[in-house]
Amino acid sequence: MIKSIMDVSREIIFKTTRSSGKGGQNVNKVETAVVAYFDITASSLLTPEQKSRVYHRLSTRINANGVLQVRSPSHRTQLENKEDAVRKINALVVQALQVRKPRIATTATRASIEKRIERKKKESVKKSFRREIDKNNLE
Repeated sequence: MIKSIMDVSREIIFKTTRSSGKGGQNVNKVETAVVAYFDITASSLLTPEQKSRVYHRLSTRINANGVLQVRSPSHRTQLENKEDAVRKINALVVQALQVRKPRIATTATRASIEKRIERKKKESVKKSFRREIDKNNLE
């Protein structure tokens, strides 16, 4: 059973960089942007089945070492960016762990088939009036 709110913040490693976002001259001096790393293979919070599901669903965002990387440069302070990065990683993991309900293929109802055919016949009649009249065939 998957918890509705999963918190993997204990296993996230943070690295700071200079941000390109808001902050004026501060942007050039202070490292406010945060890059958060979550090592899926080393995670003790996820079961092997959950790890494989996360790998499969987030394969485009996971690097060759099995680490999910999220960058958060949007806020002025490092603390806000850390919280944002944790929020992003938690959301990605929870979304990846959700089991999707399988789609059940259905067939069109008889009424919908008849309605479609009737609509096609009306369209055909409408377009037949647009055709040029064959003068050789008039009697």
